[in-house]
Amino acid sequence: MLPFPVHPFRPRLVDALRGYTRAQFAADAGAGVTVGIVALPLAMAFAIASGLKPEQGIFTAIIAGFLISALGGSNVQIGGPAGAFIVIVYGIVERYGLANLLISTMLAGVLLFALGFLRLGALVRYIPISIVIGFTNGIAVLIALSQVKDLLGLRIDKLPADFFSQIAVLAMHVHTLNPTALAIGLACLALVVVWPKSYAMPAAPATRLDRLRRHAAQVPGTVIALAGATAVVATFGLDVETIGSRFGGIPQALPSFELPSFSWTSAKQLVIPTVTIALLGAIESLLCARVADNMADIPRHDPNQELMAQGVANIVTPLFGGMPATGTIARTSTNVRSGARTPVAGLVHAATLLAVVLVAAPLAVHVPLAALAGILLFVAWNMGEWHEFARLKRFALTYRTTLVGTFLLTVIFDLTVAVEVGLILSCVFFIWRMSQLFRAEPLDDEALRRAAGEAAPPGVHVMGLYGSLFFGAVGKVEAIVEALPAGTRVLVLECQRLVQLDTTGLDALTQLLHALRKRGVALRLAAVNEQPRSLMHRSGFDALLDEGAVAPTLAEALQRARAPGRSA
Repeated sequence: MLPFPVHPFRPRLVDALRGYTRAQFAADAGAGVTVGIVALPLAMAFAIASGLKPEQGIFTAIIAGFLISALGGSNVQIGGPAGAFIVIVYGIVERYGLANLLISTMLAGVLLFALGFLRLGALVRYIPISIVIGFTNGIAVLIALSQVKDLLGLRIDKLPADFFSQIAVLAMHVHTLNPTALAIGLACLALVVVWPKSYAMPAAPATRLDRLRRHAAQVPGTVIALAGATAVVATFGLDVETIGSRFGGIPQALPSFELPSFSWTSAKQLVIPTVTIALLGAIESLLCARVADNMADIPRHDPNQELMAQGVANIVTPLFGGMPATGTIARTSTNVRSGARTPVAGLVHAATLLAVVLVAAPLAVHVPLAALAGILLFVAWNMGEWHEFARLKRFALTYRTTLVGTFLLTVIFDLTVAVEVGLILSCVFFIWRMSQLFRAEPLDDEALRRAAGEAAPPGVHVMGLYGSLFFGAVGKVEAIVEALPAGTRVLVLECQRLVQLDTTGLDALTQLLHALRKRGVALRLAAVNEQPRSLMHRSGFDALLDEGAVAPTLAEALQRARAPGRSA
C-alpha cells in the first residue's frame, strides 16, 4: 500500500456505457463522423506547420484520439494534435531532431500520468489566467507567422524557429511570391470565415434559404475549403506547392510500431522540452474539458483521470511516429454541438479518420499547402483572445504586466521562458499585494471603547494587527518599536483580525519582543486566533513571554496591563 493517496484509474467510458441505448449511439456516431471530418485537415495542417509529415498528424489524431476518449475523464473531450503545440514541436525538431521529439513526448506522457495518478490535476488550475491568455495569444501570433510562407507560396527551404529570424527570412524571399497560392489561401480563409457555423433553425417558419443554411452548416467549412481547393488544383493543374510535391503524399496504410532510440545523455537535455509539452498539454486539456462541461448537461470531468489518459496517449503515440497530443477545444466544441454525450463519439471520430486514411489517402497528393495555411490562419485567429488586450486598461498594473510580458516573451523567446517568468511575476505581485493587505495600526480611545468597553490605561499602547503576517510583511512589524509614543510601558497587540502567521512573521514578533525589553516595554497579546496561537506554542514563542501575557480578549489584556507588577 502506497504511503500517499493516489487516484484510481477509472475511465469515464466505463460509466457511460451503463444503460447505453441505440439512440445515444446514433447521436454519438453522427457527432463522431462530423468531428472526424473536421479533424482531418487540422491534423495535417498542424503536423506540416510543426515541421513534420502530414501523416504524423493524422496518425496522432487516430491513436491519441482513440486513447483519450477510451481512457479519459471527460464525456465529450476530443484529443489529438493541437495548434498550441505547433511552435513547441517546431522548435524541438529544429534544435534536437525528430527522434528526441518522440522521446520528449513519451517522457511528457509519463509526467502527465504521474500528475493524474498523484491527484495533482487541480494544480493546473492555479496558473493565473493572465499567463494563460498571454501565452495563448503569443502562440497564435507565432502560428500565423509560420503560415505566411505557404500562404504566399514563397520559395523557402526551411524557416528558422526564432521570431525575428523568421521575419528576416520572409522579407528576403518576398520577391518569390506566388499569386496563385495567395489567391487559394485567401479564398479558403474567406470561405471558412463566412461558412455557416450554426445548426439551429430560426424560431420563425423556415424558408428555403434557412433550410439550405442548416444543411450547409452540417458540413464543416474547413472541409469545404480544403476539398474545393484540392479539386481546383487537380482540375486545372495550378502551379502551387501541394502535399504531393513536398511530402510525396500520405501512405495508405497503418503506421508501423517502432521504438525511438533512447539514451540518458539525450534525455538529460530534454528536461525543459518535456516539462513544456507536459505543462502545455495539461493546461490545454483541462481548460478544454472545463469549457465542454459548461456547453452541455453532462457529468463534470475528472481532471486526474483526464491527465492519466493524456499521459497514456502521449506515451503510445510516439511509438507510431506521432506528435504530442492533448484535448482540443475546436473539435471538442464541434463534438458537443453535434450531439455527442459520451466518449463513444471520440472513438467513432478516430475510426472515421482511420477509414479516410485507408480509403482516400491517394487524394491528398493534390491538397495545396496554401489552403492549409488559410485554414490555420483562421485557427490562429480563433485561438487568441484578442479582446483581452482592449480590456487591459480595466485591470491593475500587475495583471497587465503579467499578461503583456508573457505574450511578448512567448513571441520573442519561447513558451518555457514565458511561463517561467510569468509565474515568477505572478508570485512576486501576489506577495506584494498580500503584504499591502497586512496592517499594524494603533487603536484610538474610541476604537478601544467599542472593542473593549474602556480606554487604554496610562502608559499602555494598543495596536491592531490585520491580515496575514508573513515574510512579505515583516517590515511593518519592525517599524512598530520606533512608532511607540514616549512613556509607553506596555504594548498590547490585538490579534483578532490576524488570520495567518508564518515562521518569518513569528521571527519578526520575536525580534519585536527583544527590542521592547531593551526599552523596558512589556509585550501583551490579545484575542489570538487558532493558527497563530498554534504556531506560537509549537515554536516556544509563548514561553518567551511573561506569565499571563496572552489574553483571550482585548478587555482582559487591558485589565492585566492595569495590574501592578504585571506590566514589565
